[in-house]
Amino acid sequence: MTPGFGLSFGDLYRREGLLRLDHAFIEELAGRNPALAARLIKARKTPARTAREQAPLLIELAPYLEAFIATLFDIGDEMAELVAADRRLAPLWRVKYKFVKRLALSSIGVDDLASFDPDAARKALETAIGGPIDELALAEAILRWQAQAAADPGGAAQNLETARHYSAWAALTEEGRLRHGNGVLFRHPRPIDPMQLLEHARRDPQPAYTVHSIRIEAIRRRDGFALTDAGPSRESALDEIHYCLLCHNQGTDSCSRGLRAPPEATNSVHGFRRSPLGATLAGCPLEERISEFHTLRKSGHPVAALAMIVIDNPMVAATGHRICNDCVKACIYQQQTPVDIPRAETRTLTDVLALPWGFEIYSLLTRWNPLNLDRPLPAPDSGHKVLVAGMGPAGFTLAHHLMNDGHSVCGIDGLKIEPLPGRLCGIGEDGERVGFEPV
Repeated sequence: MTPGFGLSFGDLYRREGLLRLDHAFIEELAGRNPALAARLIKARKTPARTAREQAPLLIELAPYLEAFIATLFDIGDEMAELVAADRRLAPLWRVKYKFVKRLALSSIGVDDLASFDPDAARKALETAIGGPIDELALAEAILRWQAQAAADPGGAAQNLETARHYSAWAALTEEGRLRHGNGVLFRHPRPIDPMQLLEHARRDPQPAYTVHSIRIEAIRRRDGFALTDAGPSRESALDEIHYCLLCHNQGTDSCSRGLRAPPEATNSVHGFRRSPLGATLAGCPLEERISEFHTLRKSGHPVAALAMIVIDNPMVAATGHRICNDCVKACIYQQQTPVDIPRAETRTLTDVLALPWGFEIYSLLTRWNPLNLDRPLPAPDSGHKVLVAGMGPAGFTLAHHLMNDGHSVCGIDGLKIEPLPGRLCGIGEDGERVGFEPV
């Protein structure tokens, strides 16, 4: 790997090299948008006090950072393909919210589907599409039929009517949800009853007792030490992002800042509301800028979205849909299905890691990040040495921040920590520093 802007691979891991990198970014930005570069320099000297005040500048700056990284790692084509893959799915959400929600679910109820034959409707739709139904193909067909019906009704209008009833069946009935449960087109918010959270449970009357069980299709099997799933799909993650209200502009992003209780509330904790089950709705412990990263990913900037996440959560590889869900609990949607924020976070990191030099991009953003106005670069060597006992999420995150603050850090843990090969971590078996390769 040969980085751009006259830098070497080693420069990306040395403070002196990162200073040169930052200077190159400021110069590049000034050449493309002088006013924005001036605002960035001023903001670094006197950063805004709150994330809400910083958001407009960071969201405007983020696409320039993404373009700079594409040039730095020479991955412009691959990054463009990642963005194109997102955009190819756009018909799903156009149809989901403008056709399924507004035209189907608003006018058709479960009782209206009593005599509906879903198999016949599906066969008719497949004949009209010219092949098996998948959600994207159906969404594209619906948009095509809507354009045709406006100019020349007839067959297109009939296809739309069939699709409208099929959509209502898929979204409202138990059979429909089972058939399309892994998709996004017909998945819509459902009311939440905190006393009935196990919605998959069923009751089977027996002569003398009742059996409560979980449907076999809802069970997630563990196999040895394997992870319980392969992570979220692109469609499901983007679906959560499109569902988000993007409320950072109003300062109501409770997922990040917590759900505030009114002054007269008697059951609040430190000013935060409590859920019906007693959980304190304080939001993300790191105050990650969730709405802002959703905004960037939705607008086609996946690397910029990761850079926004990394400001507050540099160790994002350890969070996502496998660990904390305090943000979900405090989501603005309290009476219906909340936004699955960890799912969107995990997929954003996964997509960047899948780029050429994806690990190096993520790694770089944890050291140098122009969106971090308080600390865009590692601090100079402080001369302090710090021992961190316990290398769980809190321990290694603390170690990361201490290192970026200029301290030398040693981490220990009660469990055995297997060493990485020196060519990957830069430390030999004897503890000496050695050259390492880009990942």
